Amino acid sequence: MATPSFYRERADQAQRDADNASLSNVRERHLVARDTWADMADKAEGVIVAREKNEAEKAAVAAANTALHAN
Repeated sequence: MATPSFYRERADQAQRDADNASLSNVRERHLVARDTWADMADKAEGVIVAREKNEAEKAAVAAANTALHAN
């Protein structure tokens, strides 16, 4: 699975490519790629946060169940 940092690196590279492009259509293509990579990074970060939240909720439920059955 690609990581958010991988996507951010691709976005940074697309920005550098856009900065170095001499043709406006090539520059625009790189800027679109930059935005797409950045969106993918944001989504990947969202998945990580959601997964961590889900795991924390599962752990809390498991701890509550253990405490309930221990009594």
